[in-house]
Amino acid sequence: MSHQSDNVDAPDPGSGGDGLSPRMRTFSLLIGLAAFFGILLAPTPDSLTIEGQRLAAVTALMALYWVLQPIPIAATSLIPMALYPLMGILAAPDVCRVYADPNVFLYLGGFMIAIAIERWNLHRRIALHVISFVGSSPRRIIFGFMLTTALLSMWISNTASSLLMLPIGLALVSTLQDALKETNPFEADRVAGKMTVPLLLGIAYAASIGGVATLIGTPTNLSLRGFWERIYVPQGYSPLSFAEWMVMFFPLALLMLIAAAVVMTWNLKPFPQSEQLSRSFFRDRLKQLGKPSGAEWRVLAVFTITALLWILREPLIIGDWTLLPSWPGMVATVTARFGVTTDYLTETIHDSTIGVAMALILFVLPGEKDASGERPRLLNWNIAERNIPWGMLLLFGGGFTMAEAFKATALSDWVGARFSDVFAGQSLIVLVLGVCFLLTFLTEFTSNTATINTLLPILGAMAVELSLDPRWLAIPATVSASFAFMFPVGTPPNAIIFGSGKVPMQAMIRYGFVLNLLGALFTALFMRFLGPSVLHVPLP
Repeated sequence: MSHQSDNVDAPDPGSGGDGLSPRMRTFSLLIGLAAFFGILLAPTPDSLTIEGQRLAAVTALMALYWVLQPIPIAATSLIPMALYPLMGILAAPDVCRVYADPNVFLYLGGFMIAIAIERWNLHRRIALHVISFVGSSPRRIIFGFMLTTALLSMWISNTASSLLMLPIGLALVSTLQDALKETNPFEADRVAGKMTVPLLLGIAYAASIGGVATLIGTPTNLSLRGFWERIYVPQGYSPLSFAEWMVMFFPLALLMLIAAAVVMTWNLKPFPQSEQLSRSFFRDRLKQLGKPSGAEWRVLAVFTITALLWILREPLIIGDWTLLPSWPGMVATVTARFGVTTDYLTETIHDSTIGVAMALILFVLPGEKDASGERPRLLNWNIAERNIPWGMLLLFGGGFTMAEAFKATALSDWVGARFSDVFAGQSLIVLVLGVCFLLTFLTEFTSNTATINTLLPILGAMAVELSLDPRWLAIPATVSASFAFMFPVGTPPNAIIFGSGKVPMQAMIRYGFVLNLLGALFTALFMRFLGPSVLHVPLP
């Protein structure tokens, strides 16, 4: 997501390798190839298909190239397009089809809306309102953004939450930078730059963390609920309770949110001469902006309607109560009175439908008159084309394709089975902790939803063999699948924030590794010590 003026090309966030010396670039290329051929030529492990072994080799190659960046990240993301068909992992049509996953177009529509927000300076106005409310302390700003993002993500997708908060976060950094230039011009760029990475990563991490607090917060939670009700409730197990889940995991989400905020802000110091950056200082800047223009109001309307359509795409149901109905359901009810059937909307509408449809409206609505007296549209294609991070869309596609290949080659099944062999006979806390670590790091390279759908039956069967209630493994696995913080392909929020071009891969890995460990540890401890009393999961 670029944040440049209309006549400046967007930076390429995936321009890996450009900062490496020729020797280091060659060394990085060789490391990846050595890992690739080492895995490829090794004896095939028992029960692993040859296609699964080839996929493991390609995955190691891509992971190393994403980390070391001897070639651009977007180019690395195209490796499945070339190698999967050549190595018999997936057929070319299947590979290409996954690169056009609906979520790729969700990001495309979200990026376009964000570009329009920036073009008409609405993001700066929103950022000034945010700072004047939470204050200008770096820690207060970052935690305020993280808390807001997490609360949104409890009820709407973490993807939508990230897309909504990213342009506001970037505008806030830019606004602070301008304010610091008035009070301390020589330090403004350096100080604002140090805040950019923790703020943006805080948004990404908070979007993932907030989703675990409710049963409807993430697709993985929904997968668990569907799996449990389909397989285990008919066997006499009690259904998963929305209220009990929140009592159990809202405190976990809050603890992880605080931990992430501490990790993000550990070395952040107060702004120099921060006493001059009072709330009144930013309110004065708001006054200087004047009244919102007509274009700002129109962009704000598109932004608000998009958010509402995302929030209301699914009904908000708690127990037997429907707190908010879905808009596809309301449309179907209204049209049925006129003899028109639109029940299909609940099945055919996706968040990408909303994102692209609302983005298209930006190409229709007029903006403000320019110097020549003409009224350009809120968004035109030249600006959109120049500012959309196309390389990041390839990164999304590459991640989705990798997840599809893990499923098709049963590599996820094999990893899960090896895990079962290793931890059979271990104590309960070791077993739960092992599940948390497995899912946390496995979903750095696979779709967390696809992985959970694949592993839940395996973990359920493993629990039965160990005479455990299946919830001891299924619930911590599901929660841990949302706590992948190290790589852009780990979660959609990671990829969206990385697409801004403002977050180096090394920073995401450094912060993310610490939070991966904390997430797995906290999840295991919560499950072990609160699971029996809150979720009524019997101890073995």
